[in-house]
Amino acid sequence: MKKTLFFLALVLTICLPLHLQADNEQVITFDRLPATAQTMLKQNFADKVPLVITADWDDYKVMYQSGDKVEFDKKGNWKDIECKTSQVPTALIPSQIIANVNASFPGSTIIEIDRDRRGYSVKLNNGLELEYNKNFQVIEVDD
Repeated sequence: MKKTLFFLALVLTICLPLHLQADNEQVITFDRLPATAQTMLKQNFADKVPLVITADWDDYKVMYQSGDKVEFDKKGNWKDIECKTSQVPTALIPSQIIANVNASFPGSTIIEIDRDRRGYSVKLNNGLELEYNKNFQVIEVDD
């Protein structure tokens, strides 16, 4: 019994601070974003008005009045872009993905794009979701 209580206390001591830290978002101003993020937003979302900008221990989020959202890593590189009322700016989409979408799904636009170390995930305005590996090959299509 003592071992169980000790183990439970140890787990709580380690996990609880991590959980609290993960939810520790704070509202920041545009000038507190990394320079890379500021430049990307000025070049691609200059016509949109930010509603709120938040930061936590591992990322930044910019939410716009239009419902669009951009998420950045700590260095200011975009991780996730969601466009509710428009499409993802083509300057931010790799040309191989644009070519694939145009060839395979003519007339469709990309309204969401995520990137991570494994590749890209995009959502089209027709509801399809496409997964690409690092070599820009389609590895999954979900509807």
